[in-house]
Amino acid sequence: MPFLKSFFLTLFLTVFATSGLSGQSSPSTVPDPVLLTVMQQELQRAMTSLSKADPVPYFISYSTTEEFGTVIVASNGAIVANIGRHERSADISVRVGSRELDNTHGEQRFSAVTTAALPLEDKPDAIARVLWLHTDQMYKRASQTLIEVKTNTKVRAEEEDSSADFSTEKPQVYSGQAALPPKFDRQEWEERLRRYSTIFNKYPEITSSTVMLVVESPTRYFVSSEGSRIVTSRPLLRVLALGSTLAPDGMELARSETFDASSFDKLTSEQVIIAKIEKIADDLKNLRKAPTVEPFTGPALLSGRAAAVFFHEVVGHRLEGQRQRGENEGQTFTKRINQPVLPSFLSVEDDPTLSTLAGVELSGKYDYDEEGQKSRRTELITNGVLKQFLMSRMPVTGFLQSNGHGRAQEGLMPVGRQGNLIVRSTKTVPDSELRQKLIDEIKAQNKPYGLYFEDIAGGFTLTVRNMPQAFQIMPLMVWKVYPDGRPDELVRGVNIIGTPLAALNRIVLTGQAMDVFNGECGAESGSVAVSAAAPAMLFSEIEVQKVDQGHSRPPVLPPPGSDRAVTTSQQEFKPEAH
Repeated sequence: MPFLKSFFLTLFLTVFATSGLSGQSSPSTVPDPVLLTVMQQELQRAMTSLSKADPVPYFISYSTTEEFGTVIVASNGAIVANIGRHERSADISVRVGSRELDNTHGEQRFSAVTTAALPLEDKPDAIARVLWLHTDQMYKRASQTLIEVKTNTKVRAEEEDSSADFSTEKPQVYSGQAALPPKFDRQEWEERLRRYSTIFNKYPEITSSTVMLVVESPTRYFVSSEGSRIVTSRPLLRVLALGSTLAPDGMELARSETFDASSFDKLTSEQVIIAKIEKIADDLKNLRKAPTVEPFTGPALLSGRAAAVFFHEVVGHRLEGQRQRGENEGQTFTKRINQPVLPSFLSVEDDPTLSTLAGVELSGKYDYDEEGQKSRRTELITNGVLKQFLMSRMPVTGFLQSNGHGRAQEGLMPVGRQGNLIVRSTKTVPDSELRQKLIDEIKAQNKPYGLYFEDIAGGFTLTVRNMPQAFQIMPLMVWKVYPDGRPDELVRGVNIIGTPLAALNRIVLTGQAMDVFNGECGAESGSVAVSAAAPAMLFSEIEVQKVDQGHSRPPVLPPPGSDRAVTTSQQEFKPEAH
């Protein structure tokens, strides 16, 4: 059951843990780094020594991430945090038993990995000692877990899916360049962040705001007993702006923008960043005054950005391989291979090999997944017909191999996850005509209005079978669109709800332009960088429900030094009070 937080909240909370944008690594002919050499040597020693033990491990892998990072945070024109870090951590995975049945089976899936902090210096003996100790601990845990797995298998009813626990794959060898911290003018960026964060000071309605720069330079070293040896780097530069406020009725409101790039020269221009921050503040000011909406079912238009997040939440997670087996999973699409699941004009693919789309860098780009498998484009749904799932090395019936989508945050077990999810359509109209198409649909259904979803934060989707197979999406900017020519009206206080099979077949047509959303996705294997891309979409019907209103009152005291601004703000409310 993946609980998907809003993208901007996940970004803010996991800023020190995200892997970020994947940069294309160039093959290198330099000698293997000390760290990689020690990992290989200790892995070989462990396999040789434990070959005499009972049970014998059939697979061991070491995955080490070395990361240089910088985070600078500003609020209200002042630097509040300026942190630099250098870390090394190793994930150690041990499998005992056999590929058909091992210590990762069933409920034990996530107990087969342990994490250890490694020395920052290239001291072979010190590094080897940490790997040795944690490999020994992991082997003991795996051996005990295998006993439990075998016992449970004997006393429980036969499983629906009797696929093996680990697929057989070809070893991968790739040596990319290690990432080094990019050189940048720290003082210049501190001053820029001060300027950016000062923008919010002009808006006394905004109670909390933050602007930050995240610079991450991770290099991942992966070795396995199968012979894989991989070095890849995934640099990330991110500017994140976040503002929040309280409406007079106590409803919490938040807006954010992120600007991702793989290098400083590819980062969005300062002019655009400032304009986006101004829009965040202006949106919050307008949202405070916007009326709330009652529960509603009717026509709706989703912008490309909103449609991309919608498909990530509603479709993408249900196509992850591990959701197709296990007694607790709802298995919405498991038995629907080669059957229609979407309107015939829609196709869905996941392509983590793409670095850009529509001129935008994609956060979900990566070269090799966390299980050492090369990333690859995967056609999931073709002309509305389900074809494939997002596969890690955990097989399911009919899909016994990985397609390079085994992903995880450091310290967690990889599972099938999205990378760059892309929705394509063959039933399109020019984007300039979409609003009129929505109005036509409103009139045809004799509804008083329809809804336009300009932006969506994220949400969560339920996939376990002991709960409704439903989703809840959290819109940020929602507009009422009237069929009688009245101006669109900004509203607040609704979430999109529904069940996937019903909601997806309410899509009538799409626009032509592709829009990209970059962010972070949280699920059982942690937070991973993702992208989603889609055209704007017209739905004949979408259901919304009211959100929790909240009970906190807005501040009684005006912000320091903002008496003039408060007076202006109060004056703006007077016309609406009459």
